[in-house]
Amino acid sequence: MDELELIRLRKMRDLMDKVNSPENVSDSPTTLSDATFDDFAKKNPLAVVDCWAEWCGPCRMIGPVIEQLAKEFVGKVAFGKLNVDQNPTTAARFRIMSIPTLLIMKNGTVIDTIVGAVPKDYIVSRLQPLL
Repeated sequence: MDELELIRLRKMRDLMDKVNSPENVSDSPTTLSDATFDDFAKKNPLAVVDCWAEWCGPCRMIGPVIEQLAKEFVGKVAFGKLNVDQNPTTAARFRIMSIPTLLIMKNGTVIDTIVGAVPKDYIVSRLQPLL
């Protein structure tokens, strides 16, 4: 290999290390849309999606809990938020009839659902066995 090839390989390795580093893992929920939902679900081995609406009181109650869990489970569980009023296609696809609804997904497939404003400990108890 010539020197330019070695430099190129080293730069490529450095870029891959940056992409895969823990600092690229978000410690806050990702805002999702109909267009980004599938990519988020497939990219993250374990994900929780909070289906909510702006006018929903219980949704506003569980919002800070989701923020806390995103920080506590950083690197283990990805958290997303989907506004069902702005993204009716995804809401209809998963038959979201009541909000808040938490979709727990593993490898892009919904494996559990939590409906209603539940305590933080209850959400943790449903996530623990999946870790």
